[in-house]
Amino acid sequence: MKILKTSLNKKDFLTLKDLCKEEILSILELSKDLKRELKNGRSPHLLKGKTLAMIFQKPSTRTRLSFETGIVQLGGTAIYLSSNDLQLTRGESIEDTARTLSLYVDLIMARVYSHSDIEKLAAYSSVPVINGLSDTFHPCQILADLLTIQEQKNTFNGLKVAWIGDGNNVCNDLVLGCSKIGINLSIACPPGFEPNADVLDVAKQEAFKSSTEISITDDPLKAVQNADVLATDTFISIGKDEERQRRKEIFLPKYQVNSDLLRSAKQDCIFMHCLPASRGREVTSEVIDGEASVVWDQAENRLHVQKALMCMLPLR
Repeated sequence: MKILKTSLNKKDFLTLKDLCKEEILSILELSKDLKRELKNGRSPHLLKGKTLAMIFQKPSTRTRLSFETGIVQLGGTAIYLSSNDLQLTRGESIEDTARTLSLYVDLIMARVYSHSDIEKLAAYSSVPVINGLSDTFHPCQILADLLTIQEQKNTFNGLKVAWIGDGNNVCNDLVLGCSKIGINLSIACPPGFEPNADVLDVAKQEAFKSSTEISITDDPLKAVQNADVLATDTFISIGKDEERQRRKEIFLPKYQVNSDLLRSAKQDCIFMHCLPASRGREVTSEVIDGEASVVWDQAENRLHVQKALMCMLPLR
């Protein structure tokens, strides 16, 4: 098996802002190598003896399973740490927690509410820190999404992705990923729910370099015209429960992905959702269970990109 010897230029992986196009493509290539090996019944122990600490402030299915399974397949060990397992709940600072974990483990993955928490964790940790999700970014998900698009379409050149719904943490990293890789992206969201303004500024600079277009509209039908990929996510994220009724009134029914909307895209358009999905809310069961859906490919690819990412970070 061909193993990429290059490492990422940065110690930590907090957002796709941290990576250049070449680094993203290198992760995807190694992901495909590791996926192929696993399908052939092999799992090279590239991280034998390494320990991953996994901090979870938020509940998780795919993030926990992909990282925990991934490090084990690579020959390492995972330690699950909920907020109640750490002294953070008793007032120990993030800075001191980062310093302490660095004494025992080789790598930290954290799934947090506030992005500033993971930035602080990375700043005071001497080992690499991976953002497993924050309120602003979800870079691991977009790596899996890019791998899925590449597998399904065999190229990135000339593709158009349409994002329907909230300009949330997943959307922020999708904007960065598409602009760096060279994928056109059209976002349809209600006014006031656009992606982060700073993210859009960075993305516009990257899109100029890659000769691609990032556009925002409030019209889903306009966004999906000629789309090769149609993507969405919940518009009631963890921590937004108090806004549930207000958001329903704003997003429904206009921003629901249904069969009518999917038919307005290209005939071979694929549907993507990072999961968990609220069926009948942001997407209908007919779409998520339909022939265009590749959501389970996305979910599986979380494992492969997580493994590649851990292998390419500069471990001591």
